[in-house]
Amino acid sequence: MKNYYVYILSNQARGTIYIGVTNDINRRLQEHLNTTKKGFTHKYNLERLVYIEQINNVEAAIQLEKQL
Repeated sequence: MKNYYVYILSNQARGTIYIGVTNDINRRLQEHLNTTKKGFTHKYNLERLVYIEQINNVEAAIQLEKQL
């Protein structure tokens, strides 16, 4: 059984959030924190993990991401 993770990142001011789904939370968080990639999370300094939920069904994980 494969696990999926729905997670929310925020910045210090908690004014901007990013919601994502992954099957490897450690790898994905490192990708977000890697400053060599100039994406959305880098632009808004989203370094604070404020929510994580483990789900064993990819469709349910995607549905929760959309709901959030």
